[in-house]
Amino acid sequence: MKTGAKLPEVTFHTRVRDASIEGPNPFRWEDKTTADYFAGKRVVLFSLPGAFTPTCSTYQLPGFEKGFDDFKTQGIDEIYCMSVNDSFVMNKWAQDQELSNVKVIPDGSGEFTRKMGMLVDKDNLGFGMRSWRYAAIIKDGVVEAWFEEPGLMDNCPEDPYGVSSPENLKKYLDEAKEPALA
Repeated sequence: MKTGAKLPEVTFHTRVRDASIEGPNPFRWEDKTTADYFAGKRVVLFSLPGAFTPTCSTYQLPGFEKGFDDFKTQGIDEIYCMSVNDSFVMNKWAQDQELSNVKVIPDGSGEFTRKMGMLVDKDNLGFGMRSWRYAAIIKDGVVEAWFEEPGLMDNCPEDPYGVSSPENLKKYLDEAKEPALA
């Protein structure tokens, strides 16, 4: 994926809370499209190998959650976390992480991730097909800035993290905002 590229059109199968449903699982299925998430907004999208995994749960997701106000002041409307996990897993992870700012997007079949060129095999960890770790600033469905971890490959023995960190994206936004020196 490169700066200036348009995001692929995909339908995501999500579970949303519905107050009209009683019982312990008050959710219903709702399909959402790429346009539903990205049209008319400037957002941060970050994608990671899996919900409940160590780096994702300890650093990346909490960093974006805590830094939400800083991103808002930089002109970001939403922050989305995507993973090749189903909606049940993503919703439970969001609940476990006590998210109030970052919204999760389930890419259960990996269709969006594959079309982004970021679907990798992680059989070496027993994960199957998952997303390579990346982040992007997206404006109205078009990639404004791209942050991909190095070493994209199947069955990578490492889990690189740094390029797609919230700190790195904040640094980019700060530097993009500063006037050029004459």
